[in-house]
Amino acid sequence: MGFELDRFDGDVDPDLKCALCHKVLEDPLTTPCGHVFCAGCVLPWVVQEGSCPARCRGRLSAKELNHVLPLKRLILKLDIKCAYAARGCGRVVKLQQLPEHLERCDFAPARCRHAGCGQVLLRRDVEAHMRDACDARPVGHCQEGCGLPLTHGEQRAGGHCCARALRAHNSALQARLSALHKALKKEALRAGKREKSLVAQLAAAQLELQMTALRYQKKFTEYSARLDSLSRCVAAPPGGKGEETKSLTLILHRDSGSLGFNIIGGRPCVDNQDGSSSEGIFVSKIVDSGPAAKDGGLQIHDRIIESSTDDARLILCTRL
Repeated sequence: MGFELDRFDGDVDPDLKCALCHKVLEDPLTTPCGHVFCAGCVLPWVVQEGSCPARCRGRLSAKELNHVLPLKRLILKLDIKCAYAARGCGRVVKLQQLPEHLERCDFAPARCRHAGCGQVLLRRDVEAHMRDACDARPVGHCQEGCGLPLTHGEQRAGGHCCARALRAHNSALQARLSALHKALKKEALRAGKREKSLVAQLAAAQLELQMTALRYQKKFTEYSARLDSLSRCVAAPPGGKGEETKSLTLILHRDSGSLGFNIIGGRPCVDNQDGSSSEGIFVSKIVDSGPAAKDGGLQIHDRIIESSTDDARLILCTRL
């Protein structure tokens, strides 16, 4: 719903009025057909009727409504009277400053905080009323045996009935205890839901961590085995003591420009006393389903002796 016209200081442009409530637009929304309404006016209409409230009655859904920010900023700059003008406030502020003013307006309604009073006064008068005028303000304690607080009204009347005062005090305590139990039950329910959510998130995180650890462990094992094998191959050159090698001649046909294997280069071993060396080029990886993986093809650790550069590549190699 919009703002009442008589609250504004001076005349308001008709273009700033809602076509439904005929008040100054509050949080204006526009339709695709160009009509502008208060958000609180047009949304219930569109949800129920599914059409524009204007005469065009065009088909419309809530998601098609758009905020009109320039128009909203213009409205927020209008001068408006305080909502408590009828209670005596004469302030006129910018609409955008109204919420801040209402929070501290001296003419806002405020209830006396003494138990048993409940009188509504101006905010500026509450403290004085509670201190000097309220009949429910405490003035001491009963000296007749109950020891309960004695109000100004009861003192003026000559005291109170202790039995009645104790029953009322007990009822107030029971009501407060019941409210605390309800609040505690509500908080326990909320904490239980939160705990279940956190436990589920923790379990999911632990499961994901375990799966990730297993994947990395598997990769680590594979790479370690491959490195150990390559290290043994490079450290012990073909033809060494206790080793037998055989020569192979293979013809590999390229598949999409690839022969389907990777190589690794060895380094000479200058410390070998017998003059042997681990220098050479070795097969380090065979691509599945590639040319080199076919029956009778290359194997990991094969040493490449010679290779042609034709599309059908001729490869000479030795194998332990």
